[in-house]
Amino acid sequence: MLADVTQTTETSVRGDGAGPASGPARRVPRIHRAWLVAAVTFVTIIGGAAFNSLPGLLIDPLHDEFDWSRGEIGLAVSIDMALYGLTAPFAAALMDRFGIRKVVVSALSLVAAGALLSVWMTASWQLMLYWGLLVGLGTGSMALAFSATVTNRWFVARRGLVTGILTAAGASGQLVFLPLCAWIVAEHGWRPASVTVALAALAVVPFVWLLLRDHPADVGLAPYGGTFTPKPEPARGAATRAVRVLLDAARTGPFWLLAGSFAICGASTNGLIRTHFVPSAHDHGMPVTAAASLLAVIGVFDVVGTIASGWLTDRFEARRLLAVYYALRGVSLLFLPMLLAPSVHVPMIFFIVFYGLDWVATVPPTLALCREHYGADSAIVFGWVLASHQVGAAVVAFLGGVARDVFGSYDVVWYASGGLCAAAALMALVIRRNGREAELAAGT
Repeated sequence: MLADVTQTTETSVRGDGAGPASGPARRVPRIHRAWLVAAVTFVTIIGGAAFNSLPGLLIDPLHDEFDWSRGEIGLAVSIDMALYGLTAPFAAALMDRFGIRKVVVSALSLVAAGALLSVWMTASWQLMLYWGLLVGLGTGSMALAFSATVTNRWFVARRGLVTGILTAAGASGQLVFLPLCAWIVAEHGWRPASVTVALAALAVVPFVWLLLRDHPADVGLAPYGGTFTPKPEPARGAATRAVRVLLDAARTGPFWLLAGSFAICGASTNGLIRTHFVPSAHDHGMPVTAAASLLAVIGVFDVVGTIASGWLTDRFEARRLLAVYYALRGVSLLFLPMLLAPSVHVPMIFFIVFYGLDWVATVPPTLALCREHYGADSAIVFGWVLASHQVGAAVVAFLGGVARDVFGSYDVVWYASGGLCAAAALMALVIRRNGREAELAAGT
């Protein structure tokens, strides 16, 4: 593995890190700076994703304390999820305009502010403002478009693998914070858990400011596996560019197929499992801490599955991988209502392991298809595709709560989501292949 992350060639660089120039040669560090940037990005996403551990844990405590309906609470979560997605393409464009560090530090500050202010809320509109608006804007600015921007700038080789690793950061955050927050909620209430999330977001800020760099040219390096290119001028008109890229992409069939299938991905993961699995399991008599621990186990296998999916995406056709992932996810959801019980048993563990492996395995092939079809605009296009993911998640986060209020059970939501996953598998299969771009991608 060390051979994959090292470059030992001599190169001539200016002392100010601006790029190649005449003068004495110095040795490029054995471990390429791109891997340090990727590591900082990984930690940043973990810190920013801490809030995502909370909603499923707090539905019942907020319902009990304030007598808010699950639909009201679900609406706040859905606003957060929708903004998480809708902010992403603009955040990618803002990173091109102002730089990655400034955007990410601002985003972490918004997450911390929203989590802290929620401690003093007394009305449901405040929940929607703090959880929905502030946290949604903050987490959206550190969404997968952030990973795509870092990967596109700092890596030419190993892009699929790095995408998988950075995507797994969200799952790693879930693995770290879910059991911790579940214990805090059970022992001390929901407010200390919210403060913990705020502190986690703030703790990452110094690492971002000191260690993250916007472009390889900032330190006089070529991207990993590529050749040196000067840092481009800041792209002005970030919002205009994001909208223009959307309008251009919307004229193509692959965009709608990717957006539609990814909306179903969001509905069946963040909107359904992350938000409603814990209260659904609790409905069947399972303790909240046990249900949260199962979600944390999903996070463990999510890391494995996402990195493996990145490796597979470098080697196999992305659309076929997507079809397999969605089909298997749909089948597993159809069986879930029969597995929920007061205690954890072997079939439930099998479901958790399987679902964890599949959770965001869809991201590397989806991003690869965006690169294949949209080239230099792929990070922004992926941001819009991610927006559809979060809109799908938001719809199910809200409707799942409404279904529980109306039917007294989540069963209808599980079955409907299983059917949607089958539709997503078909959508992935009919995405046309961009021959010229695919050949170029294979060559890298």
